[in-house]
Amino acid sequence: MTTHTDRILVLGATGKTGRRVVPRLRTAGVAVRAASRSGEVRFDWFRPETWQAALEGASAVYLVAPDDPGPVPGFVKQAVAAGAGRFVVLSGRGIEHVDGDFGQGMAVAEQAVRDSGVEWTIIRPNNFSQNFDEDLWREPLRAGRLALPIGDVPEPFVDVEDVAEVAAALLTRDGHAGRVYELSGPRGLTFAEAAGVIARASGRAIEYVELTPEEYRDELLAAGYPEAAVRMLGALFAVHRPGHTAEVTDGVRRVLGREPAGFESYAVRAAAGGAWS
Repeated sequence: MTTHTDRILVLGATGKTGRRVVPRLRTAGVAVRAASRSGEVRFDWFRPETWQAALEGASAVYLVAPDDPGPVPGFVKQAVAAGAGRFVVLSGRGIEHVDGDFGQGMAVAEQAVRDSGVEWTIIRPNNFSQNFDEDLWREPLRAGRLALPIGDVPEPFVDVEDVAEVAAALLTRDGHAGRVYELSGPRGLTFAEAAGVIARASGRAIEYVELTPEEYRDELLAAGYPEAAVRMLGALFAVHRPGHTAEVTDGVRRVLGREPAGFESYAVRAAAGGAWS
């Protein structure tokens, strides 16, 4: 495959994937514009006057869409006009099964790049392993109780380090245009099993509790979550419960030529770093 090293615009550069994509590209000698509302280059989806400076000289864009899809098509058109010839879009596995307003930013971004007339590749990862230590489920695990409405449906959690490595490869190598890669870990675990893995790795007592969707909604609201976040999380589990994302995929291996990292190795690494201490 040919490797390109032109300037790349990374959106969401302070986010979970973006902050890992940027150093990978720079280590490879690629010029990177790391953009976000609080990053090196200011970029705000809802302030179009910030777009042009971020796009200047960019031949490729790592696109992490906002929840609100409104500005996405306009940005993609402006990026193409500014000279961007390649997009890599972070989407989500099972996005085609989502109802309502959850995931619309990702869905619109997928369609916008398909319609752009330039090269595009879409990555659809499973739930990140790092959701257990960086945001969503860290505090419940630290409190010793993880309560979710998912049942015994397995989820092949994917290490976000693998997602970032895939994204960096797709941004810099030819041969992937027009493809959609579903990214998973090497095997599925139920959330109860994942909590058990984390308990063993961290040496903490962690209880997994199965909730109904209604009970989950009530617990989130009682904990002070805003209504929009409650709807988003409810929709997330509504996608997973029927098993749409349960199967292991070969996306990581197809792009990187190796197997993805396992959940156990992630848990050991996170626990050693004090994630749940």
